[in-house]
Amino acid sequence: QVQLVEYGRALVQPGESLALSCAASGFNFTSAIMYWYRQAPGKGRGLVARAGTVAGGTYVTDSVKGRFTISRDNAKNMIFLQMNDLKSEDSAVYYCSAFNGVTNYWGQGTQVTVSS
Repeated sequence: QVQLVEYGRALVQPGESLALSCAASGFNFTSAIMYWYRQAPGKGRGLVARAGTVAGGTYVTDSVKGRFTISRDNAKNMIFLQMNDLKSEDSAVYYCSAFNGVTNYWGQGTQVTVSS
């Protein structure tokens, strides 16, 4: 059974940092491309970052470039999203996702709220 479980739900102030993590199980993690998506109220779900299967093969969307970093630990079947200098527009439900070449899997999401 595939499971993606996100951790790191929080209420933070603008300018602060927060780290999200996602624990994966039930599929071949090493060969899966891993993603972080987010969805703000009233908006569609959008890609935040991607960690490919090749070391160093990461991508972050322009709106978070220089502030967010995605990483993965294949030994622990986990991915991480380090978020620095958070802004109110980063408030959203953050989802961990995996693509194994055939199927997309999704976590249940974790709420991040950035507010003073």
